[in-house]
Amino acid sequence: MSDSSKMPDSDDPLPYGFLGEDTSTTSDKLEKYTGEVDWKYLEKHYEAGAMLYVDPSLDLVEVGKAISEDDADAVSAWKKSGDLVQPSAPHALFWEDANPKFLALVVSPFVLAQPIES
Repeated sequence: MSDSSKMPDSDDPLPYGFLGEDTSTTSDKLEKYTGEVDWKYLEKHYEAGAMLYVDPSLDLVEVGKAISEDDADAVSAWKKSGDLVQPSAPHALFWEDANPKFLALVVSPFVLAQPIES
């Protein structure tokens, strides 16, 4: 049985937060979802046009953060310098043969991929 006198007024905000509210920084969240993958994992994202290659000179999480926060200046500069590119067929053919390992990070709608240098 419920006591309607204890029900909050519909105009009052709810007096509680979400269970498990995540207070991590954007960088922490992105780093948590960065992992090692092989070309077979990335191939479907490449074919869908959703893969972005991140040069090893860049910090993958920093690039992911710039994309997630719509930092157009940083993203544009990386694209202009060739440090952030959408791979083409020659890249895919090379990776198919070499089967390298990558660090990958999903920043919807993209999958960022950075080669792991041996």
